[in-house]
Amino acid sequence: MTELTKTLELKLVDPNAHKRRKLRKTREAYQQALHDAFDARCTTQTEANDIVVDYDLSGYAKNALKQYVPQLTTTYNASELHDDHPVRFTNEGLRLDHKPENAIEWYVKIPHHEDYHLWMPTQPTPEQRNWLEALNAGDAEMGESRLFERNETWYLHVTATRSVAERSEVSVDERTPIGVDIGEASLVTVCHRDDNGSPTVPKLWADEGKTVRRLRKTYFTATRRLQTRESERIAGSFGDDLWNQIDDIFHTVTREVVEYAESVENPVLVLEDLTDIRESMDYDEYMNRRLHGWGFAKLHAQIRYKAIEKGIPVETVNPHNTSKECHACGDVGSRPRQATFTCTNDDCWINEYQADVNGAINIADRYLSGESQPREHTDGNDSAEDGGRLTAPQDTQADAT
Repeated sequence: MTELTKTLELKLVDPNAHKRRKLRKTREAYQQALHDAFDARCTTQTEANDIVVDYDLSGYAKNALKQYVPQLTTTYNASELHDDHPVRFTNEGLRLDHKPENAIEWYVKIPHHEDYHLWMPTQPTPEQRNWLEALNAGDAEMGESRLFERNETWYLHVTATRSVAERSEVSVDERTPIGVDIGEASLVTVCHRDDNGSPTVPKLWADEGKTVRRLRKTYFTATRRLQTRESERIAGSFGDDLWNQIDDIFHTVTREVVEYAESVENPVLVLEDLTDIRESMDYDEYMNRRLHGWGFAKLHAQIRYKAIEKGIPVETVNPHNTSKECHACGDVGSRPRQATFTCTNDDCWINEYQADVNGAINIADRYLSGESQPREHTDGNDSAEDGGRLTAPQDTQADAT
């Protein structure tokens, strides 16, 4: 095992005027405390504490200052401070909250001062989501965080560390691609071909798909009724409980997907590249609501980071027609029912086939044909548009300093 450390740059989504004022007050107080402690040439944490203790900052920011100022004066031998320094918080200061039912799924708690915290929405990139999933599940360790403003936009730099297995040096041709199909009939389906090119016995998580569909239906029905009765607080609490149950199912299924891959020699997990899936969905209103909140990106992220921890590579392929092409002859068929694929080629030996298994085999085959495209995103995101969020954490009095 080896430790992998990454700094995530999280963009805070459109803080309102009130929260912008709070953020700037935090920055101003931090800058003043930093300059005063530096000008006093503090060389120990005790000396720095005597300076910063009276400032209107959270304990997390004060503790970060007590560690940072002695480094400036002793380790770096700085003679003066240059530019605006970001506001630093110790690793206990930042907290994450995940609301997968919302258009904006991720929130971060930013300490403002001793008795008040700000909850801010953030839209991570697909690569960052992998790390947030790991942090949220306790599979990665959060380090120091830094708050700063750039071009009138606020950002957080969050340091995260996790242990990953060493990857074996195996060529692409030696890998066994395992197709991973994420859908509604079966929550996840995995399948690969054997040495003779025949599909192996697949594994489907169909019961889990039924359970998630039931929980989501319960959520939308019950919260709509509660909101109609103006019971917003009860609706939020009820929704949190249901989404926690869904989250537990997602973690169990994605762990079992990776365990399946571990049982295969030289595996590579192959997923569909769903970067623009939400924007490309154009069904009726009911299906749009179901698919936008289904959790494609969440399942992708969990599979990716759990596979990485085991040293299993993950690749993505173009998703076009993976669910409609016949894995045997390549012709485009039809899906008369959600779980059924029908091949319309009279010369093909396949008449009907389980649709999710057919999709998983097609996904694996696209890796073999050289269509794989590693997901290296440097900008943008695949989150849904702003607005429409159902619940969000509320700014609260401090629970610890």
